[in-house]
Amino acid sequence: MLKRYVIFLIGLFINSFGVSFITKASLGTSPISSIPYVLSLAFKPTLGNFTILFSLILIIMQMIILGKKFQMIQLIQIPVSIIFGYFIDYSMLLLSSFQPELYAMKGLSLLIGCFILGFGVYIEVLADVVMLPGEAFVKAITTRFGTDFGTTKVCFDASMTIMAGIMSLLVFQQLRGVREGTIIAALIVGLIAKQFGKTLAPLTLFLFPDTEGENSRAEATYENHYIITVSREFGSNGSRIGEMIAGELGIAYFDHEIIQKAAEKSGYSKEFIESNEEKLTNGLLYDLYLQNFAYVKGEESKREALFHAEQEVIRDFASKSSAVIVGRLANYALKDYKNVYHIFLRADTDYKIRTVQEREHIGFEEAAHKIEKINIERSNHCKFFTGQEWGQAENYDLILNVSKYSMEDVVQKLVAVLPQS
Repeated sequence: MLKRYVIFLIGLFINSFGVSFITKASLGTSPISSIPYVLSLAFKPTLGNFTILFSLILIIMQMIILGKKFQMIQLIQIPVSIIFGYFIDYSMLLLSSFQPELYAMKGLSLLIGCFILGFGVYIEVLADVVMLPGEAFVKAITTRFGTDFGTTKVCFDASMTIMAGIMSLLVFQQLRGVREGTIIAALIVGLIAKQFGKTLAPLTLFLFPDTEGENSRAEATYENHYIITVSREFGSNGSRIGEMIAGELGIAYFDHEIIQKAAEKSGYSKEFIESNEEKLTNGLLYDLYLQNFAYVKGEESKREALFHAEQEVIRDFASKSSAVIVGRLANYALKDYKNVYHIFLRADTDYKIRTVQEREHIGFEEAAHKIEKINIERSNHCKFFTGQEWGQAENYDLILNVSKYSMEDVVQKLVAVLPQS
């Protein structure tokens, strides 16, 4: 615990230095610091002093929002806020001679400051001892009202920025302290922190060797049974082919059963899971939303929770008996396991369109549009959550174009090369 607090204080100082560096760029500051910064420009107390005052207000608001649910241990935010405020003033003092004049230099300074702040956020979250008042306030709202953390964080940052802008207009009759840098910081600091988390994962294990994650799972071998995973393009009849393979081999088949079990595990409704699994319209936009979770440990988006729930369900099903498992990135869930065979089924465009037309009783154009949309969503989903390219040969043991054969021939060809016992 002592080591964690030492690491946290180091992160806190790096964080304060990042805030100061961004502020000195004179292109605005981070959303959470925007109100204290505008006040420091208008009145005598320093940025650090106003940061302390603002933090104390947020702590009081947490107590009001949570009532009896407010834990006394959270009062540790008070000394942390005081230390952070003095760290900011000390950092501003260290940077007192730093005054970039050219806009290009200001922009570069802003990016460097975001980089520093992102690293500080990563170190703070790595320590996992206490949240700063801004994130703790957002957490209090999500706890009290059951809102999504990411969405609430976006609303909180936006409201801080808008309030700071209004204060600036009232005091200076112009925008000061809130500029393009505020928006840039809001968009990229979390992304930088998340990237540090991925890149420096070995550092986490070195500092806290008892930390166990996805990568620490021991390789498993199914000595008495085997698993076949079927990934498929929409319109390739993958689900039906997977079911026929299971029937031919006399083993279990799992497809929609995964939805039911994931609903039980995650607490989400079957309707929510059906509407959101294997779907991601735009990975970049979702990444921008997801970066809000980089500021606090243990929080994840609904899509992340759903992905992890389905991965657990898949591993649970796979541990019990031989089976064919369709979709849900089962090949990734079982990538570290032996006696698992990964198939990817694709088809020519006209075959997929004809299949979807017949199955869903829709026109040619609608079928073509739906196929393209769903396959893009599946590809984005795979890339975002696994880092792998959907349909790329190295991620599978066998890729087959099903449109070259009848469905019965496809099943027979696959069964011929798959394990029988």
